[in-house]
Amino acid sequence: MNKKPLAVTLVSAAALLGMMLGTSCKKEHNDVAGRSVVAGGPSGASGTCGDSTITGVISGNITLKSCKIYKLDGLVYVASGATVTVEAGTVIKGIKGTPPSGSNPGTPGGGLVVTRGAKLIAIGTSTDPIIFTSNEAVPASGDWGGVVLLGKAPTNHPDSVKVEGIGGISPVSAYYGGPTNNVSADNSGTLKYVRIEYAGYELSTDNELNGLTLAGVGSGTTLDFIEVYKSKDDAFEFFGGTVSASHLVAIDALDDMFDTDNGYSGTITYAIGVSDPNRADKSQSNGFESDNNATGAALTPYTHPTYNNITIIGQPTAAAASITNGAPSGTGKYGRAAHLRRNAEFAINSSIFLGFNYGISQDSALPAAPAANTYSKYLLGTSTLTTNYVHAYLLAYDKEYNNTAFTAITPLGTTNKGYVNADPNASIQLTNPFASPRSFSNYVPKALSPAKAAGAFPTGNTTWANGWTVL
Repeated sequence: MNKKPLAVTLVSAAALLGMMLGTSCKKEHNDVAGRSVVAGGPSGASGTCGDSTITGVISGNITLKSCKIYKLDGLVYVASGATVTVEAGTVIKGIKGTPPSGSNPGTPGGGLVVTRGAKLIAIGTSTDPIIFTSNEAVPASGDWGGVVLLGKAPTNHPDSVKVEGIGGISPVSAYYGGPTNNVSADNSGTLKYVRIEYAGYELSTDNELNGLTLAGVGSGTTLDFIEVYKSKDDAFEFFGGTVSASHLVAIDALDDMFDTDNGYSGTITYAIGVSDPNRADKSQSNGFESDNNATGAALTPYTHPTYNNITIIGQPTAAAASITNGAPSGTGKYGRAAHLRRNAEFAINSSIFLGFNYGISQDSALPAAPAANTYSKYLLGTSTLTTNYVHAYLLAYDKEYNNTAFTAITPLGTTNKGYVNADPNASIQLTNPFASPRSFSNYVPKALSPAKAAGAFPTGNTTWANGWTVL
């Protein structure tokens, strides 16, 4: 039977227990747009012991049970010192927000913000993933605010700053980093076998919440087997911090698949990003986007991510990759497989990029400009490219100035391969990367693929992405 959920503000473990005891058991429809969103979990299948609405601030340790459906009403904050533990198979739904309009700032809808000093322990399994999704019967990208982890690890901001995408006055601090919170090994918890769907919120231009926002998150945090599906902004964005992550899946992000800036220095290993064929962002949708900071100033620590065994899939034709009027804004366009800019440093190893006009593109200064820039650091060996297979419709490896002047470059060494042709898969030879319906097996190199012999794809095959993910 269905009935109206009990609205509850979680402020302590005792409050949660009281809520659980006071809510009748019920069965709830567990499909989103015609597909199952849960398998089960240690406390039972989702909806078999009711649902609860959460709002406000969680200030004590709590456990979210798999048998319940939890609904986030507005941004829910986990206060410093508190730990939220989520059982495998649990479904958490964000109640839809409203976009900004005129003088109305809008609301980001439901979202979970884990503040500095708090932890989120969300450990699912391949058969019982933890799912953050929209509360709408027919979900859409941007319905809710997503998941935000705020930490104490180093950034190149001179002081602690408020995370992007959260406006107004927060009930608890929404700041991250800062000189008094310079803890490289800071621990914000564990996310494993977690799927985040239909999230993202644009507070204002270049001020957005993503699917998973990671700000000042430290290396003591574990991020493994995480998918972000149809985010309204980036799938994953790292604002500084030292956390590493593995087995990441970014599907149909509106903006960038993987965005790193403000001194981020972790390692991303084994990841797949697939571009949305039906929409693109007004700021250009990329596979990677990386800045030292918004201006490119020489602030330290420099942004210096390491990417290992990444596959980035763009668009199947040059015409599709070249649109300038794409939905949803009417000005949407695709950018680069990897846009490395504004003084950012990098190491990209054993990875595949295909289906964009520009492959790996590095910012450069005008010839007479003495200032350091991304490309000059690559020439000096501060940044490196090793054993990458890159297709582009126009330039596979290039340097660019001011988003307009693109010049082909030859990557250093002999291990990087570049291809420019009309068929993005002709030379790299993945199984069938643009097939519909999608399948992770289509992103595996064929037997004679040059990338296969070099090991340049996620962990030898994509079976790790099957089952707990959606395409």
